[in-house]
Amino acid sequence: MSLRKYLTSKVFFAQLLAATAIVALLAFFFFHWITFVTKHSEEILVPNLKRLTPDQVEDKLDELGLEYEILDTLDYVPNYPKLAVMLQEPESGSKVKGGRTIYIKINADAYKKVQVPDLIDKTYRQAVPTLKSIGLTEGTITYAPHIGKDMVLEMRINGKKVKPGTRVFKATKIDLVLGDGEVVFDESDADSLLRILPEPEVLPEDNLDSITNGQ
Repeated sequence: MSLRKYLTSKVFFAQLLAATAIVALLAFFFFHWITFVTKHSEEILVPNLKRLTPDQVEDKLDELGLEYEILDTLDYVPNYPKLAVMLQEPESGSKVKGGRTIYIKINADAYKKVQVPDLIDKTYRQAVPTLKSIGLTEGTITYAPHIGKDMVLEMRINGKKVKPGTRVFKATKIDLVLGDGEVVFDESDADSLLRILPEPEVLPEDNLDSITNGQ
């Protein structure tokens, strides 16, 4: 049979029709397989992960076919569970496709340490904002005889003198000894002033872990 006769024969058209049906069937199953694997048409509602630990997050997201990644550990918040999720992206209620990664930021398990700033000879109005800017707290205010009104003479923690640069936990209360501004004296009065203002015990820099967070 010549090629021309074959191309116009019923056998050729039957084979062409069969081949077309096979290709269409394969394409149908292929695209349905791709959709199933990629979950292209499936949308998942992102759950609320806040206040959950990473282990709880993993269990919850595994059930939904989602992943997670910890982006950062935030500053410790005492009224929030330790190492629990504080922020998530995407937010709860968002719709995502299967396999999507949910990014989380968790609460630290303790306060970080910071250096006590040098507040000596600074005024009270300067000292308090400086303490707050690095996460420390204003403690008890006492006054001692000094020519400088509201000038910081000493910094103390639990009654012990603390030096600038000492590392303490954030939220630690720093007690301030301020000048009362009611004393006018010359150099000859210095010795008598030292007797009026007794020297407190100095807080040891290598034993700060014994201080309770948030004091």
